[in-house]
Amino acid sequence: MKDQPSEEKLFNQLKNLDTEQRNPATQSIDLAGAHEIVRMINEEDKKVAYQVEKKLDRIAEAVEMVKDALGIGGRLIYAGAGTSGRLGVLDAAECPPTFGSDPEKIKGMIAGGKEAMFVAQEGAEDYEKNGADAVDEENLAAPDVLCGLAASGRTPYVLGAIKEANKRGCKTMLVTTVPAKQLDIEVDVLIDIPVGPEVVMGSTRMKSATAQKMVLNMITTGAMIRQGKVYENVMVDLMLTNKKLVERAKRIIMMFSDLNYQQAGDILDKSGGHVKTALLMALGNINKDKAAELLKENDGFIRKAFLSIRDEKE
Repeated sequence: MKDQPSEEKLFNQLKNLDTEQRNPATQSIDLAGAHEIVRMINEEDKKVAYQVEKKLDRIAEAVEMVKDALGIGGRLIYAGAGTSGRLGVLDAAECPPTFGSDPEKIKGMIAGGKEAMFVAQEGAEDYEKNGADAVDEENLAAPDVLCGLAASGRTPYVLGAIKEANKRGCKTMLVTTVPAKQLDIEVDVLIDIPVGPEVVMGSTRMKSATAQKMVLNMITTGAMIRQGKVYENVMVDLMLTNKKLVERAKRIIMMFSDLNYQQAGDILDKSGGHVKTALLMALGNINKDKAAELLKENDGFIRKAFLSIRDEKE
């Protein structure tokens, strides 16, 4: 394929990346005992959160972009390869059980397909066309958002996906762990978290992966909170897909109301297993239909819906 960089060009790209440099703090790690090894790793990991902190404005911009897209029927689609790709798939997979979101609304694309989640398919990342084809297969279009994930910022699969998404009028972002000056790609939101050289040179499954995971947690959690998926600081739009989540739902209802365990279970049943509806029924002493109506009127925000009940009574 023509979009694969030459070996010499690839060599020159890699040798200059921050993530491909030797870390002076860990050059004796091969002689270290177990405790010293984990101490070195821990010292480097401590630096990640401080680098993420420097980019909070851009991460917040990404949160609003995703919230707006989801609010008008769009999707968030991650695109990555290797560890970065797996993190995108993981974040997407965790949203439905946590926030009750539609599995089709947040998805992860990984170079090499599903097999790459379990066995490395590294050659699949080497062509921009593979990323563009993946975007085409997902049929991305505005108001969808494409979030590229690439520690190096140069992964052809990711760049191809971003370029194709740009052509289709989608909003795009890139989460990377090298500084912006080392990048050559146009996106609406660039979140560069320069974590510096890895503990083991080039092993971006370490600090780079930690940084990306932190950012993805912020983006989806922030977007879901902005959509009313959380009451105070408790996730209340969870899907009851297993017994643990059913029991968590009962506990949430009991936590915010004066209902006992049996009553919480009863009202959860009456709500049809919809935790937000059940909670509003308990808080406002109203029936299922009224609770559903108020949630709809208040864009799914329980606090706003509950305050409207109090305003009516006053």
